[in-house]
Amino acid sequence: MSEPKDPEQLLADALRAQAVFAPSASRESGTDAVPTDELPSAYGLLSGAGADSLERERAALDAASEAPTAYSPPPPPLSRPSAQLPAYWILLLAVLLGLAAGSVVGLLTLV
Repeated sequence: MSEPKDPEQLLADALRAQAVFAPSASRESGTDAVPTDELPSAYGLLSGAGADSLERERAALDAASEAPTAYSPPPPPLSRPSAQLPAYWILLLAVLLGLAAGSVVGLLTLV
């Protein structure tokens, strides 16, 4: 039975395998060669971020927070008609429910 591999060794093997397929700056044609310190996003670090990405994100957030925003007041609350029922509707509902319940009980006792 073989011993399990060390997690650090597995990570090192994975990084080596990823580096084999990463494009190099010498293979790029023309003057638009990829700088060696910044890889394309498809071949970035496993975390997906370069070394200077934190500074770029922080600068973008600072610029966005300093930009003036248009103030729009909140919409006025919807005016609903009064949801209060008059007392006679409540009394009528109670009487109808009582009659319905009484008729059901009456039918059940007849059977």
